Amino acid sequence: MSAPREPRPTATDSQKLQKVIAASGRGSRRQIEAWIAAGRVQVNGRLAHLGQRVNPNDEIAVDGAVIETGGAHVPQVLVLNKAAGLVCSRRDPEGRNTIFEQLPRLQGGRWITVGRLDIQTTGLLLVTNDGALAHRMMHPSTGLDREYAVRVNKKLEDAEVQQLMAGVEIDGEEMRFSDVRYYNGSESNFWYHVALLEGRNREVRRLFDSAGCTVSRLKRVRYGPVILPSWLTVGHWASMHGDDLKTLYKMLGFTLPKAASQKLKRSKVAKTSCLIPYPKLEKQRR
Repeated sequence: MSAPREPRPTATDSQKLQKVIAASGRGSRRQIEAWIAAGRVQVNGRLAHLGQRVNPNDEIAVDGAVIETGGAHVPQVLVLNKAAGLVCSRRDPEGRNTIFEQLPRLQGGRWITVGRLDIQTTGLLLVTNDGALAHRMMHPSTGLDREYAVRVNKKLEDAEVQQLMAGVEIDGEEMRFSDVRYYNGSESNFWYHVALLEGRNREVRRLFDSAGCTVSRLKRVRYGPVILPSWLTVGHWASMHGDDLKTLYKMLGFTLPKAASQKLKRSKVAKTSCLIPYPKLEKQRR
């Protein structure tokens, strides 16, 4: 009698290979597709191919190293209030301190920053172990804006505000704010809140510089629907609690795995919600 065959996996058991690897925090789906095409990925000891689907019991390796998938991957999002003087690179060739030095260790996968902040910019930085989530939040098609509190040395004229929102060509690139709001100020300290969609390298500073302003303080206070909570002190982080995680995943068109749960110390879980309503995402889901 021949040996019984293993049950054929159902469609709900299998997932696209690049999605599974991205969920482990290795990179974006586009990056992983390039790795597959370059022969860097193996499934059960054989070279993977584009379009391949895998099951929970398949062994996946990238560059010969087996990655943890399935239940070992517990999605987490950290809300960090970045301090000045830290870089967002995993390793800095100049030997400067990085934000990764203050993050908790992961059992599997790695931490991925959702965008970056330059060394002197403070405030909200989101960090996750879910590569697919990070990719979705950073991709321009998702349409998440970033809001900053900015202190400059002069008050802008109405015409200058309109120009900054209409667009300015800087070093061959078209840059603009999607919103500019004046808060208060006097003498040489004036506070604005500005929003932009892409957050290219030093874009806020370069736009204000084009209007003859010098930025003396720059702090990110919101990334899409995620806000920097007032109780989170500079240099500290908190893990987004379960209800917020579920809502954020739903906003972005993902389903939070049922196995997801917080394994961090209770004191490190966010005290209150870090999310606000975000109509843009609500419209996309309809």
